[in-house]
Amino acid sequence: MNQPLKFPINPFAPENGESIEYLNDDVLRRLCEAEHPADLASQFSEFAPDQAVDVFLRLSPQCCADVLAHMEYDLQREIAAGLADDMLAAVIARMPSDDRVDLLHSMPDDRGETLLHLLAKAEREDIRRLSSYDEDTAGAIMTSEYATLQPHLSARQAIEKLRLEAPDKETIYYAYVIDENRRLLGLVSLRELILARPDRSIETIMRREPICANVDDDQEDVARQMAKYDLLAMPVINGNEALVGIVTFDDVHDVIEQEATEDFHRMGSISQGSGTDDLLDIGLRDASPWLLIQKRLPWLLALVFMNIFSGAGIAYYEDTIQATVALVFFLPLLIGSGGNAGAQSATLMVRAMAIGDVVRKDWLRMVGKEIGIALAIGLCMGVAVSFIGIFRGGPDVAVVVSLAMVAVVLFGSLLGLSLPFLLTRFRMDPATASAPLVTSVADIGGVVIYFGIASWYLGLHSVV
Repeated sequence: MNQPLKFPINPFAPENGESIEYLNDDVLRRLCEAEHPADLASQFSEFAPDQAVDVFLRLSPQCCADVLAHMEYDLQREIAAGLADDMLAAVIARMPSDDRVDLLHSMPDDRGETLLHLLAKAEREDIRRLSSYDEDTAGAIMTSEYATLQPHLSARQAIEKLRLEAPDKETIYYAYVIDENRRLLGLVSLRELILARPDRSIETIMRREPICANVDDDQEDVARQMAKYDLLAMPVINGNEALVGIVTFDDVHDVIEQEATEDFHRMGSISQGSGTDDLLDIGLRDASPWLLIQKRLPWLLALVFMNIFSGAGIAYYEDTIQATVALVFFLPLLIGSGGNAGAQSATLMVRAMAIGDVVRKDWLRMVGKEIGIALAIGLCMGVAVSFIGIFRGGPDVAVVVSLAMVAVVLFGSLLGLSLPFLLTRFRMDPATASAPLVTSVADIGGVVIYFGIASWYLGLHSVV
């Protein structure tokens, strides 16, 4: 049973939790307009979809657009499905250009085309233009709502122009200076305009050759550039150096969150999806158990069969194990240490590559550094485990376990470090070097290294 709709304490509802059903439409609109759209979006997420639609029907199209732009994609789709085409078109027309493109992409093709025909020609062409860019590029996340100025304008004229255009622009903190062919000449901030003499021309105030992105640049690279230079917005140009849009900080924040989530999913061996079955869009809380099984099972099944090689390695050294049964006691400890060392190294390397701290050409330098670190760690762990080796199997077993610990930790660390570089070399996401993958490969190598050392050392010792 649906719960009564509640609203927080506010100037128009003095009692905490007054039910929305009992508010008249004018009061409800005033309540919603007094709240920040992001806060309203959070409150609507607690409603059942049909309840949220009922409230949306009582709000102004502009308020609906502001709230809808702050909602998660799955809730956007549910509310959009409950609105009539004419009202939804009015809401979409008032949404930021990049947000409405995303919303239309999530709809069935036939309804998307119907809604497009209900929009004005300029809005329809803008949506189609923004939709033409490849996914995960600067063109796909940019907005066309930006302020432009001509170089011959004075500071006074520029401020007056921005004052008139401000309601229709996503941001006017930066204004972009263009020529008659829309070629980007420079940019000027609102602060610089206000501080400049009123009669100074924009051409003498603007910053030339601003940092910009190309429409085909990867969205993660754009986000990294904006973070590096502390930009609130970055202009986007096409192959003719004409200004076609801007990427704003809120879009970059979404990109960073999405990319980080994707990296964590890959490092956890979670299969990636697309469309309405994408775990990135649905979220862990709302994902069905069947979807989570679909995402987690494939990699785990693959790793199960990969671990068969560990069993084959143990079977190959069966004679060595029968001769010195005490070796089995240290097997989980050793292969676990190698896997943990590899997972640590892979995590550090994937993160360093994600933020640009390490690039592919640094591989040899990082290998040399990791060898020293891994040897130091392995020696300390080898000394620690040698005391247990003496207690469980005597001096010979202690030597075998100590040597194997050093070798296994070194192998796991170099594997974890090198795998992200190798994946990058083949144009794959380095985050695919997941902890389960690194651990499984390190387990196979650890078994071979451990029993190989044991066979060599104990065989040599028996001959002597």
